[in-house]
Amino acid sequence: MLEYIKTILLKVSFDKMLFEKELRKAFKILIKEELQQLKKWCYDQFSGMYLMILNRVFSKAQV
Repeated sequence: MLEYIKTILLKVSFDKMLFEKELRKAFKILIKEELQQLKKWCYDQFSGMYLMILNRVFSKAQV
């Protein structure tokens, strides 16, 4: 499931609202260990574009 979520996030990364929506959906699907991997991957891939969104979403989730 983690690889699927990554694919989706890459495909919607052109739109910040879609990106945030899909990122939030990932929290309903993935287990804690996968969320930790997703967090690292997201910051590596998208911190230049969506740092505020990543901080907001991941800080609320306490991953």
